[in-house]
Amino acid sequence: MTDRPQGAETESMDDPDAGLLRAAAGRLEELAARTTGGSWTVGGLLASRPEVVARSADGSTEHVAEARTRTAEWIVTLSPAVAGPLAAWLRSAATATPVDPQALVVARLFAG
Repeated sequence: MTDRPQGAETESMDDPDAGLLRAAAGRLEELAARTTGGSWTVGGLLASRPEVVARSADGSTEHVAEARTRTAEWIVTLSPAVAGPLAAWLRSAATATPVDPQALVVARLFAG
């Protein structure tokens, strides 16, 4: 049971901020679904130009990106694995009263 007033969920469906949050969550899930899956790691032979590699459960690997040293860890951190929890947070924020302003910032960044 929540402490939200009755009808608050219906109100959030019409709220443009809630719509933006739900749209951003959907976009994240779409992008993650078409991106190389697996566990992303940093590797390669050159420290200044490391590779981001996706390792699948079956042991196979796939090159994801070549990056600069300072950027590779960022890419790995924002692998498709974060899409699910991040989308869930955005959807949760869409039903909160008041809407989390930081969630709106993230949603607007995803919207472009």
